[in-house]
Amino acid sequence: MEEKERMIIEAFKKAGKPLRPGDVAKLTGIDSKEISEIIKKLKEEGKIVSPKRCYYSLSE
Repeated sequence: MEEKERMIIEAFKKAGKPLRPGDVAKLTGIDSKEISEIIKKLKEEGKIVSPKRCYYSLSE
């Protein structure tokens, strides 16, 4: 797993609630476009789910 993926997953763990990509960008300091691409990849891998439109959280 890449460093940025780890940072994103840590941000979700710390938040403990669904986040928008912009929220994750603020927490990690990573560009929001890059966040969106990484979230898409993590979602395809089943590590992240989308409980409602434009929000993401860690899968159980």
